[in-house]
Amino acid sequence: MSEPTILIIEDELQMRRFLRASLTTNGYQVVESETAADGIAQAAARNPDLVLLDLGLPDLDGLVVTQRLREWSQTPLIVISARGREEDKISALDAGADDYLTKPFGVGELLARIRVALRNAARGELGSSEFTAFELKVDLARRQVFVRGAEVHLTPIEYKLLATLIKHAGRVITHRQLLKEVWGPGSGEQTQYLRVYMGQLRHKLEVNPSRPQFLMTEPGVGYRLKTPE
Repeated sequence: MSEPTILIIEDELQMRRFLRASLTTNGYQVVESETAADGIAQAAARNPDLVLLDLGLPDLDGLVVTQRLREWSQTPLIVISARGREEDKISALDAGADDYLTKPFGVGELLARIRVALRNAARGELGSSEFTAFELKVDLARRQVFVRGAEVHLTPIEYKLLATLIKHAGRVITHRQLLKEVWGPGSGEQTQYLRVYMGQLRHKLEVNPSRPQFLMTEPGVGYRLKTPE
């Protein structure tokens, strides 16, 4: 099997060198762009397995690049940015990014996020009707949920929330995205719904609801269904 190709769209030379060294050492092929225009062109020409995108590019904001790539590509995209505000993370994720890393970050965390994104993309291509993570097993075809081998009854809304998190497993999903997918348009500000139903899901699925193992909160941003490394 060929090595996965990662496209780096980053204008800072030192960061590109750091990423190139980290990725090639760990078995990835690397393509580099230092402008948004070239990055979009490289994405179209090279069809990479994953994109690492900086937001602060000289010719175009990375949010616009994300939106343009999402018009025709579902390639996993991880934002790497010095912008660490919640608003910046939410904007990037709402624009279509799969994940967000704030600079500076460690090699270990970067590689782990890349593995998760690639694995989730592969699972989506296979179209599996079964999802397993930690002690949770969900048969999506039969709409059955099991924890440690025992079937758990979920209400229709609880199941829809869980199924939506599974569809985006490993990714941070913003409050707005979840509300739109589960409750429909016009519910984007009703975050109390999410708090209540996530609490109910945790009590039914987690061993210790106050210290969740896989139904994770991303403070101020949204939620993420954690998958094993």
